[in-house]
Amino acid sequence: MSSSSPKSPSSSSRPLLPYGWDADWETAFAPYAAQGLVAGRVVRVDRGLCDVVTPGGTVRADTEFVVPRDPMKVVCTGDWVAVDPEGGDPRFVRTLLPRRTAFVRSTSSKRSDGQILAANVDHAVVAVSLAVELDLGRVERFLALAWESGAQPVVVLSKADLVPDPVTLAHLVQDVETAAPGVPVLTVSALHGDGLDVLRALIGNGTAVLLGQSGAGKSTLANALVGADVMDVRAARDVDGKGRHTTTTRNLLPLPGGGVLIDTPGLRGVGLFDAEVGVGQVFSEIEELAARCRFHDCSHESEPGCAVAAAVDSGELSVRRLESYRKLVRENQWIVAKTDARLRAEIRKDWKRKGAEGRAAMQAKRGHWS
Repeated sequence: MSSSSPKSPSSSSRPLLPYGWDADWETAFAPYAAQGLVAGRVVRVDRGLCDVVTPGGTVRADTEFVVPRDPMKVVCTGDWVAVDPEGGDPRFVRTLLPRRTAFVRSTSSKRSDGQILAANVDHAVVAVSLAVELDLGRVERFLALAWESGAQPVVVLSKADLVPDPVTLAHLVQDVETAAPGVPVLTVSALHGDGLDVLRALIGNGTAVLLGQSGAGKSTLANALVGADVMDVRAARDVDGKGRHTTTTRNLLPLPGGGVLIDTPGLRGVGLFDAEVGVGQVFSEIEELAARCRFHDCSHESEPGCAVAAAVDSGELSVRRLESYRKLVRENQWIVAKTDARLRAEIRKDWKRKGAEGRAAMQAKRGHWS
């Protein structure tokens, strides 16, 4: 098959292949190529300007012409774009190609805006430090957003060298696997190189985004995967294991074995943003149990015939897991209701119904006591 085949990227765009360019992106870009524009991938965004890797090298481009009112459509690291040809000063990003995936969180618990952290990602690598006590609820939160993005989640338990006892380490892995059904859970020591080959093989030649709290060891892990000190590293505090924001921007880094890695700043807040599918995926066993409840709108609290409550009573399902599920479902409903008037009305109606039922039950108890 010749290089001019529609199933093979053209020779002019081959320098972009290591960054994820393929025949489908070439097809999507064809109308802009006909206009004389140049294809590229955003490797960094900073105050209205971005660095774009193109077949001719990395260029600095202004995003003035693609600043939308919708914050979900702003230029983001990982986007494929069309930029002015060589000669423009400054050069401008003229359009964004439709995203395949996008990792999104809510910007604030008091607002309904979303913030895109990375675009066109194949794997979402959630880094969790073993230097501090595991927060399984936070792991579940990250995974809900990862599943919702369309990427394949991976959990990396970093700083595994700090847990020398193999039995203890195995228990920690098992705890995380329980909170992450269907998700690979790896132990990695970037300091000693342990587990890096497995991680490299898992994320393959695609695009991976590295996520986690400050102090999770993301920058150290990024340096180890890239094979060079491309990211600044600072030690975590001994008091609580938390780190400073070493990374302040999202950077797309080529990996020596193929593929690219997007490193992100440490995330203190990880608010859900319309992540119903992701929450259902993280808590798939609860969703399966709920399908067997007697009532389709069962709240899994005191209804007769509740399969979820029965699983808790038998020890099949932990109380912690159920409470985490309830918390994320409520949070997701709340953020969606802020932008969906009909759903907001339905939630208020449900609250009133439950309130009336609670008052009726209390009155019945009082009548029984009297």
